Amino acid sequence: MASLTFLHSYFLLLIILLLLSSLFSATSSNCGDSSMHLNFSLKSNDSVPWNSPSGHFAFGFQTVLYDNNEFMSVLAVWFAKDPNETMVWYAKPRNKFHLFPYGSTMNLTDKGIVVYDPKGHEVLWHRPENNTVSLVSCASVLDDGSFVLVDESGKKVWESFEEPTDTILPGQNLSRPRAFRARQSETSFDDGSFQLSWQMDGNLVLYFLPKSSTDDDDEIQEAYWSPGTHNTGSQLFFDESGHMYIKNDTGSVIITYGGSDEFFYMARIDPDGVFRLYRHPKGDHTAVANSCSSRWWSVEEKHPEDICLSFMKQTGNVICGFNSYCVTIEDKTNCECPDHYSPFEHDKLTGCRPDFPLPSCNKEGWEQNKDLVDFREYRNLDWPLSDYDRLLGIGMNKDTCRQKCLEDCFCAVAIYGEESDGGSCWKKKYPLSNGRMHHNVTRIALMKVPKTDLNNGGKEQNTLVLVVSILLGSSVLINVFLLVALFAAFFIFYHKRLLNGPNLSVGTVSHFTYKELEEATTGFKQMLGRGAFGTVYKGVLASNTSRYVAVKRLDKVVQEGEKEFKTEVSVIGQTHHRNLVRLFGYCDEGEHRLLVYEYMSNGSLAGFLFGISRPHWNQRVQISLGIARGLTYLHEECSTQIIHCDIKPQNILLDDLFTPRIADFGLAKLLLAEQTKVARTGLRGTIGYFAPEWFRKASITTKVDVYSFGVVLLEILCCKSSVAFALESEEEALIDWAYHCYSHGKVAKLVENDEEAKSDIKRVENHVMVAIWCIQEDPSLRPSMKKITQMLEGVTTVSVPPCPSFFTSSPF
Repeated sequence: MASLTFLHSYFLLLIILLLLSSLFSATSSNCGDSSMHLNFSLKSNDSVPWNSPSGHFAFGFQTVLYDNNEFMSVLAVWFAKDPNETMVWYAKPRNKFHLFPYGSTMNLTDKGIVVYDPKGHEVLWHRPENNTVSLVSCASVLDDGSFVLVDESGKKVWESFEEPTDTILPGQNLSRPRAFRARQSETSFDDGSFQLSWQMDGNLVLYFLPKSSTDDDDEIQEAYWSPGTHNTGSQLFFDESGHMYIKNDTGSVIITYGGSDEFFYMARIDPDGVFRLYRHPKGDHTAVANSCSSRWWSVEEKHPEDICLSFMKQTGNVICGFNSYCVTIEDKTNCECPDHYSPFEHDKLTGCRPDFPLPSCNKEGWEQNKDLVDFREYRNLDWPLSDYDRLLGIGMNKDTCRQKCLEDCFCAVAIYGEESDGGSCWKKKYPLSNGRMHHNVTRIALMKVPKTDLNNGGKEQNTLVLVVSILLGSSVLINVFLLVALFAAFFIFYHKRLLNGPNLSVGTVSHFTYKELEEATTGFKQMLGRGAFGTVYKGVLASNTSRYVAVKRLDKVVQEGEKEFKTEVSVIGQTHHRNLVRLFGYCDEGEHRLLVYEYMSNGSLAGFLFGISRPHWNQRVQISLGIARGLTYLHEECSTQIIHCDIKPQNILLDDLFTPRIADFGLAKLLLAEQTKVARTGLRGTIGYFAPEWFRKASITTKVDVYSFGVVLLEILCCKSSVAFALESEEEALIDWAYHCYSHGKVAKLVENDEEAKSDIKRVENHVMVAIWCIQEDPSLRPSMKKITQMLEGVTTVSVPPCPSFFTSSPF
């Protein structure tokens, strides 16, 4: 009996052990042999990734060099057999880099996957976020390229397919509201400006979505490609065989692409904004090239067919920067420069800078001498948004078009449209935007360039040839003496120039004699402009003939001593900022007071803003931000606080890249008495740029510049001069009209006929609110220039401004 009881207990224990073993086996099978189990850890400096069962995909950290100076890490999934290890997914931590510091650690916990900083203290990334229900049991890299987290029952808690980055894979579908976005570049993990997503009407579109906007900001989004699946409740499917197709809500297939079991597939929205379907033979492991567009991957489909032709509206530069043109060569988008132009980077785009002075319409400009002007001809090239004049006529041909541009000093490029365009001729000026070259562009670009080197290189070469000829034609003894004499003369001249010549390096202010500046300006003949502080002339210093300078003769200077004048000039000379005009030197000889500045090739903001053609909206936004930054520097960041006292478009100059530079800063102390007198004459403060405190016995603070900036900001938004507006409308000033529009919810009236600005109406409204804050009658209500800069940058939220006290309501 006892033996039977023992035997029964033995079998019962065996059954329990078998059940536990079976349960353990079932739990383990949910994870698989190639899975990561709890407490698995991976450091970013580990070189061994975690592979999928087939070895096609790998998961782990990749090390990248960020901004060419710092190693950082990417937690990613990539094609393991691709020699370039092309990423198909990467984690996006909540920072602007989408990267992790080198040395970060990934841990698998029952709450999910967690990435810690190198010290192990701070959580940088966690999936699933805010997980309080499901307990994670393990993680796997699947053979379809998905990285999954699984609970004890085998149910997926989270997978990378739920959060696509810039790539989707077979088995990964795309339905509303899911979207994915391109990277900034092949080597940058910052978000780019292109996104593939669904519209509310069921249409799958590629959006141009600048980083300053948000995914929900429909008014800023601009679709540049669509398969036309409107009102269908569509979904994008990408099956395991690589077939990509779109189904409507009835299950019918609308569009289909690619598909074969013999290939690896992936679909990606590339940094250039093109959505491409890539494939590679599964049996081919040839190692070639450096990017996913290499021969290891071939392109099966792409949309749009040519991205260079996709942007015709005034959205500013999208693919390439100013003066360059977009061209597609062997499925690669390039930004090219015309002859006599050099590439440069701006706003993370490749633009082109002329290797010669820009046409200035001055009497001494090279383009005034028709014998110095040449044209480079380019077929199938156009910059469609930069024309300011169109010429038509039966007799219009290519030669006539070229002649019309030659006779117009503003004309930088003439675009001739052949018979299909009715023999049209478009004259264009800098900056040239959204250029494109394509065989479908049936136009000819005629680029105006100088024929010869403008730095007298040919003359110097002829002189050298003449000297060598003389030496070779003389006796040996004479040659020796001549060489010694030339060497001695050069040595004396060089050292005398070093000791006595004006130094134009940064951080110094040179002293010039009146005679030097008189000679530099050829007797003060070429006047650039006249303002409250004096008259400005164009000149060339004898010590540096390779660049122009602007010489300002100060009028009615407050008669201070020589020491006080030098002190004020020294303060001006010590201010260095990219948005300020730089002071080279001065003259204080007798009654003469002159200042020497760097020359700004593109003139004043007034000429640019109120001229024939309206500057692009994005360019105006950057100009207003640059002015704000320059004033912030003067008010808060330079060693001695400077109040400008005369901020207006005429005192904002533009350099060769159209960067705004504030001029005449620091001169208010020299002419303060005269300036105050002018301010208190019959001008109404709300019409001009003067703050109300100029008209009463109130202290002059930095807030007078804030008020003036508010008026200038409205002028930049509307492309209207406040002075001209006041002359046309005696009952209402520009700032009155602007507040009318804002308070009645009609901000769009301020940018009427400006489609580019109207498509960015939220930012227009934001800038109008900033301007209204600036023009408050009570100086204490006006924000500082630093706060204004932050509001324009979007760093600080702009609250609803109060009604300016000068405002009186009137009907539209």
